[in-house]
Amino acid sequence: MDRREALAPLSRPDSGAQPDSGPPAISLRGAALAYGERVLWQGMDLDVRPEEFLAVLGPNGSGKTSLLRILLGRQPLTAGQVSVLGRPPDRARGLVGYVPQQNSLPAHTLLRARDMVRLGLDGHRWGLPITPGAVRRRVDELLDSVGALPYADTPIGRLSGGEQQRVRIAQALATDPRVLLCDEPLLSLDLQHQRTVIRLVDRRRRAAGTAVVFVTHEINPVLGPADRVLYLAAGGFRVGPPEEVMTTEVLSQLYGTHVDVVRVRGRVVVVGAPDAATDAHHSARPNGGRTPWAH
Repeated sequence: MDRREALAPLSRPDSGAQPDSGPPAISLRGAALAYGERVLWQGMDLDVRPEEFLAVLGPNGSGKTSLLRILLGRQPLTAGQVSVLGRPPDRARGLVGYVPQQNSLPAHTLLRARDMVRLGLDGHRWGLPITPGAVRRRVDELLDSVGALPYADTPIGRLSGGEQQRVRIAQALATDPRVLLCDEPLLSLDLQHQRTVIRLVDRRRRAAGTAVVFVTHEINPVLGPADRVLYLAAGGFRVGPPEEVMTTEVLSQLYGTHVDVVRVRGRVVVVGAPDAATDAHHSARPNGGRTPWAH
């Protein structure tokens, strides 16, 4: 198998299921990321259009979070070019919302849920402040939209991991971002709240034309709204509509070994993806680390 095939996108950067034909919200050309001699991905040409929902999948260590850090201007590419809203990423931060990976806050944290969301709303502003009444209404609206209004006045440190994550999502949406970057926002959430979060993000991008880059370990919750999938694995990548990327042939090319992709009752299940090289604990699993992934 020619490993170069695994580096090629399924579609051109300006093709595929993209809702807007205008200038891209995110653009990468010849992008590469490496740590020393270890190349995570290279030769990436990718446009994400306004209103597009791009799901980013792949095993641990494949560079999913690093990609978001690059788009936030917190980490440089090893090679190539990147722009966000037509400018360098560090000059677009005020127009980008970000939901970080789940990281439970200490129990003694006294900042309330509503205070955390308000920081996202006016913590960076200069000049005339928003009226207190308008701020409170907006904060309540955001908290309610993610199911967090009942604990708006609870110290954030006393909330469960899933409750904290919903507050972070509300905070990320506070400034009406034109680009929304989500790093595993469904972690610690039950199925009902996963659906709530996905509906919220989907409604937001459709109503406001927000481009969404949504890193996740599981494709099934986002199969509906996802326009395209960017799958990172084994130093390569594939990008295209979910039905074209999530196949036995494509993932087998990416991993350099046979991987089965099956559909069971409407769910996509990936069996045999060997991610032991990037996630050491998989080597202790049976079947040589050939682990079924419920994508």
